[in-house]
Amino acid sequence: MTPCIRLDTRNLTSVVSDAEISALQPRIRKLHEDLEAGKGKGADYLGWLRLATQTPDSLVDDLERTAAAIRNQCDAFVCIGIGGSYLGARAAIAFMGNTFADQVSREERGGPAMLFAGQNISSDYHADLMDLIRDRDVCLNVISKSGTTTEPAIAFRLLKEKVEQKYGKTESRRRIFVTTDQHKGALKKLADNEGYKTFVIPDDVGGRYSVLTPVGLLPISVSGIDIRELLGGAKEWESLGSRTAGLEENLSYLYAAIRYLMYQKGKSLEILASFHPSLGYLLEWWKQLTGESEGKEGKGLFPASVQFTTDLHSLGQWIQEGNRIVFETFLLMESSRRQLNIPPSEDDGDGLNYLAGKSLDFVNDKAYKGTAMAHLEGGVPNLSIHVKGRTPRDLGQLIAFFERAVAMTGYLLEINPFDQPGVEFYKKNMFTLLKKPGFEKGK
Repeated sequence: MTPCIRLDTRNLTSVVSDAEISALQPRIRKLHEDLEAGKGKGADYLGWLRLATQTPDSLVDDLERTAAAIRNQCDAFVCIGIGGSYLGARAAIAFMGNTFADQVSREERGGPAMLFAGQNISSDYHADLMDLIRDRDVCLNVISKSGTTTEPAIAFRLLKEKVEQKYGKTESRRRIFVTTDQHKGALKKLADNEGYKTFVIPDDVGGRYSVLTPVGLLPISVSGIDIRELLGGAKEWESLGSRTAGLEENLSYLYAAIRYLMYQKGKSLEILASFHPSLGYLLEWWKQLTGESEGKEGKGLFPASVQFTTDLHSLGQWIQEGNRIVFETFLLMESSRRQLNIPPSEDDGDGLNYLAGKSLDFVNDKAYKGTAMAHLEGGVPNLSIHVKGRTPRDLGQLIAFFERAVAMTGYLLEINPFDQPGVEFYKKNMFTLLKKPGFEKGK
């Protein structure tokens, strides 16, 4: 396998030494053995570990056939979900898609507009969305293990009503697709009663690890991305990750070791920084993956993200000279799909002729290097994760890289990286305030 990912740790040596990293190797090897044997904390939720390898061709065939049918019958596809039920798909579509996909024509886009709902409870957002799809042929994909998660359940109720008003109940059944539990839950019951096409969320895969299940694969395929190549990249990293715990080869574990050591040295906030707009939603996916996996028992790095060079003009001052509790991980795209060169100007009124003939990627790379140097000098140690390009294979490896790294970081912190007990607290308070039956104050 040729890895699509490489790490550069040279800007960490002033804080974390090679000897300190190497000293973690025996512990990481033992934790790796526990992970592979299913003996670690949260072992009931390790389905993601070999998910790409164990996904049957028959399921991929079914997903691709369904996606092709959706692409043929609609010009707007609304993915309804929150957290892991939408972030992975949205990240993948942004990673590989046209930056302005929803602003170009269907012919230029090559498929339906990919829209999202149920990730908030905003009246304006959902009213605007319903205005947008009023004159479009629409399909819905609602994603929820239970069907009762408040945000997507509200959005689905609203959008289902509009679709049924527009097409009638019989035709609507051909336009509504459900991704849910295999056996139980309100959404499963509704899908069975209505005859909706359904896909299964595996019992042993948590939401934030579910992008390579039908949760993510169906909308990703609808967008026109080759999900076989995506799974192929993930399989390659799965194979490498399972085969060795050695930090020289297993970059997921090297990244985990660095993050753990930074945390131990008082660097409690990790900034994931990109210099490519296509990575914006991948940063959001990473924030959920890390925050929900590691933030418990009073432990865990706080995950933040910035998009440079844009945020250098807003948050750059804080990063350069603010509280020194932070370290930085740069997520870098080694090459764009297209190149634009800066043209010469006869009068050089803007003073840019010294860059004439240079590509925007060349300038962007120098912006990254200058930023990394400046932040290091300002007391912010940093490392960089380099991704080859914007192919499904690249993204498949990157997803598997991060998932294994976060699992190992959780084990190093001696917490369960696969539960999320704290998420329920806001729901209980909200349900009490809403007077939901069973949540009356004092119960």
